[in-house]
Amino acid sequence: MTNQVYQQLEDYMLSCMGDSAHDKEHIYRVLYNALEIAVTQQSVDYDVLICACLLHDIGRKEQFENPQLCHAQVGAEKAYRYLVDHGFAEDFAAAVRHCILTHRYRNHNIPETIEAKILFDADKLDATGAIGIARTLLYKGQVSEPLYHVNEEGRVLDGAEDSEPSFFQEYKYKLEKVYSHFYTQRGAEIARTRQQAAADYYSSLFGEVCFSYENGVQELAKRLEA
Repeated sequence: MTNQVYQQLEDYMLSCMGDSAHDKEHIYRVLYNALEIAVTQQSVDYDVLICACLLHDIGRKEQFENPQLCHAQVGAEKAYRYLVDHGFAEDFAAAVRHCILTHRYRNHNIPETIEAKILFDADKLDATGAIGIARTLLYKGQVSEPLYHVNEEGRVLDGAEDSEPSFFQEYKYKLEKVYSHFYTQRGAEIARTRQQAAADYYSSLFGEVCFSYENGVQELAKRLEA
């Protein structure tokens, strides 16, 4: 890929980004993660991989405005149309579309090519460890979702069986489980080095929140008249 082509794709990516948890720095981290993984694989088409990494989240705006949409599906089609309209070969555009379509964790579309598997792993790495916690908190704040929920008895729910979205629910649904779902050995290796940091943060936060409720509810009851 030439510098000129890279700049063209980067400029298009930048024109589509507006989500603080999925900003341009997320894109660059995914790209750099992908290159780290790619050197351990064989027969990687780096042009397809770089292009797919740059464009993998260009459908985020549409999903944010309409949560019924899937940003992977929207982004895959946007990328395909953009590439074909700007003179890229159809088979190249189709390969990039497949990578973007299959990169999402909440997705039934399975990555089949090595480039798609690398993108999947590179994107998932940005949901691991401390960076994964930070990005999730950013996103939850952006969409006005709470840290946790409390049941009718005043007990803080840990997220495992929550039906309503929250940070704790997202941790139990995705962040805690993401470490077992990697396609490449290198991706899994990097993820394992980050796993404990995320687990420790969740455990500390849950414990601190529970402490406040367990002691505070009792103290409040003492101070209120029947």
